[in-house]
Amino acid sequence: MKKICVFFLALAVFLLPEMVYAANATPQAVNMPHVYIVFGVLFVAAVLFFTEWIPLAVTSILVPCALSTLGVITVKEAWVSFGDTSILTIVGLFMLGEATFATGFAQRVATSIINKAGASETRLLVFSILLIAFMSAFLNNAGVTAITLPMLISIARKAHLSPSRILLPTAYAASFGGCISLVGQAPSMVANGILAKMAPEYGQFAFFEFAWFGLPLTLLAALLFGLFPRFLVPPAREDVAELKEIETPEGGIHMWIAGGIYFLVIICMATGLVPLTSAAMLGAMLCVITRCMTLKQAQAGIDWTTVWLFAGMLSMSFAMNKSGAAQLIADFVVSYFSDPYILFGVLMLVTGILTNIMSNTATTAIMVPLVIPIALGMNLSPLPFVMGIAMSAAACYMTPIATPSNTLVLRPGNYTFGDYVRYGFFWQVLSFVLAVLIIPSVWPFMP
Repeated sequence: MKKICVFFLALAVFLLPEMVYAANATPQAVNMPHVYIVFGVLFVAAVLFFTEWIPLAVTSILVPCALSTLGVITVKEAWVSFGDTSILTIVGLFMLGEATFATGFAQRVATSIINKAGASETRLLVFSILLIAFMSAFLNNAGVTAITLPMLISIARKAHLSPSRILLPTAYAASFGGCISLVGQAPSMVANGILAKMAPEYGQFAFFEFAWFGLPLTLLAALLFGLFPRFLVPPAREDVAELKEIETPEGGIHMWIAGGIYFLVIICMATGLVPLTSAAMLGAMLCVITRCMTLKQAQAGIDWTTVWLFAGMLSMSFAMNKSGAAQLIADFVVSYFSDPYILFGVLMLVTGILTNIMSNTATTAIMVPLVIPIALGMNLSPLPFVMGIAMSAAACYMTPIATPSNTLVLRPGNYTFGDYVRYGFFWQVLSFVLAVLIIPSVWPFMP
């Protein structure tokens, strides 16, 4: 870990003179003292995100503290992002998703579908993958994994199967399905919010626009798991899971009210009938008003780490633009990568590496503010690059810390770190290839 940090520090020291030279050759004014501060804060934040010496939320909040204290941006610019509409959208969706769990709606749907798979290992595997991918398209993928985990273990035992044969593929399925919609993965929501701030003229991605990549990935994965389980499914391991009884709340009418409100909000978002933020907040408040959940449950359902991380790192985009660091990076990268396809591939590769060793939300928050000015500096559309970063950050499989879903199945499946590398490498490569083939075709580089 220390060697990796030292490597990045050495790389930054080596490249900085080159960027300083580029700044001197650029007619646009660049505040170099502020640029040094921005790069320093960004590097320290990246190291802290990677090592997690302090909580991720604390690191993200320290970013606007440092940038405003050191005079790179004003106090208002540092903290205005915490009231941003994108933040409120994320908060509303977290609360809305909590209502489906609190009433038992999500659990009931999962149980009824999984039980139809019977005792066939292959059929159970494919059913589970499609179910969890579908649920992850509409609900937080970590929450989906958490509520289906005891059910999958129980069903595997009844079918005389080792849970290790099912749990890792379904954790991957949560990532596949999370790439289908705006709300499936935190990186998608974070990337969409930053895009709206830094390149408002290009708008935002629609609710199901992510499905151009996520849906083919999900369907292809289900097909491959069904055809080649021998090569793609981990071997049977000793069952070490401590199975607890599945507590499905007896929601009654509230269960169906919560489900109805949730899908009504999805329809409003997908069709544009109601603005994203208003739809998310209205749905969450309707669930409280109709007693589908209490206000305390709604607040407990919010993933505050994602919220603080997103809000804190938005201040970095202000700092990079105001200091000229964004333009400096763009000019430097453009001087080395003139071909948009090569640039696209390199950025996705870097994101894929980073997201497997630190939070995928943190990776998105760091990479998207960097890539947008690079694209604009080359007179290219930022849309394919932002989508590529978001999908690379979301589709990560090679370590147990790459996603919360990967972490949740580590102990119940009795997996090792090597299992994630061995079985995740194929999906990492497949996701990369699909992204290179699909994303530039749907969102062309030329605006």
